Amino acid sequence: MAHKKAGGSSRNGRDSAGRRLGVKKFGGEIVIPGNIIVRQRGTKFHPGTHVGIGRDHTIFATSGGAVQFHKGLAGRKYISVVPPAAPPQAEAAE
Repeated sequence: MAHKKAGGSSRNGRDSAGRRLGVKKFGGEIVIPGNIIVRQRGTKFHPGTHVGIGRDHTIFATSGGAVQFHKGLAGRKYISVVPPAAPPQAEAAE
């Protein structure tokens, strides 16, 4: 009597969707207020000037300018937004 042995159910087959983490705006890129710069779990990067941090450790721009990555205290990596240099004002002609 030929027959097949009962196949067990697979215990694999579960996976979650990727979380789309990482750097979204790189050094030197121009951002506007509200742009997300980095999505991260924990504080791999810390907020510098003109940058805020969200509840989920997302770093975002609070003013417009160029993104700058730099080292700070205790070797921490900081992200700042450097505002564009204002053009020199011409003297008002009288």
